[in-house]
Amino acid sequence: MVINIGVFDSGVGGLWILKYLREKLPEYNYIFLGDQAHVPYGSRSQQEIQIFSEEISKFLISKDCQLIVVACNTASGASLKYLREKFPQIPFVGMEPAIKPAVEVTETGKVGVLATPATFEGELYNSVVERFSHGVELFQNTCSGLVEEIEKGELDSKETKNILEKALRPMLEKGIDTVVLGCTHYPFVIPVIKEIVGEKIKVIDPTPAITRQVGKILDDIELDEIEQGELDLADELSEDEIKKGITEIYTSGDKEKMELLLPELLGEGINVKKIDWENDLKLLY
Repeated sequence: MVINIGVFDSGVGGLWILKYLREKLPEYNYIFLGDQAHVPYGSRSQQEIQIFSEEISKFLISKDCQLIVVACNTASGASLKYLREKFPQIPFVGMEPAIKPAVEVTETGKVGVLATPATFEGELYNSVVERFSHGVELFQNTCSGLVEEIEKGELDSKETKNILEKALRPMLEKGIDTVVLGCTHYPFVIPVIKEIVGEKIKVIDPTPAITRQVGKILDDIELDEIEQGELDLADELSEDEIKKGITEIYTSGDKEKMELLLPELLGEGINVKKIDWENDLKLLY
């Protein structure tokens, strides 16, 4: 029995998480949904984001997903607690701003954080800051327009570089030595960020930590299925013997545009399926 893992984001940012999951945990099936009809989530209300996240989760559960990754910092901040209460039978893994690891590695005590307005205003971000940022000065920037540029596949365009320059130069002048990426879209522009800040500045991407958490939950799911007799306890396979799972990609936006971006963002071309919203609230599936 192959386990299905659901992954969703407001747009293409979650493809970074999906790519990493497929590399580290290739034997599972993945169902990804990018809600491009409503991107970006960063300027939307918490209630709107919760509605979108709930309907997307219903869709993924209807596809027999046994675990859902909320591959969006904004949706995690607004909806993670809500989703866990709404669907207690499903484990959800969300994006937590990587303030703690930044605090552990900074030497100047000054850290830059790039995220959306909704993330900065959310309870999750403020809780993490309150718990872990003691003795460290945080410099925040919303990088207005950056998500939209990345959605267009403009990873190193003049506009993308201008947005990042405006965000990072003032932080560098303040003495930051660490940058936290608080939006899943932003790892796609790490090369540009490093070009601006230099190799000595640490750039923290939470994706590896998210993947480790997913792996732990999958181990628990498989152990439960073995104990219930739903999964055979097979001999451990080598990397060459592991059969790769299937990946399905859905978008609520323009499927042709998504397909054009996949070779660059995911490293592979995949046929994208279109999903429609009814009255901007309910998914038709």
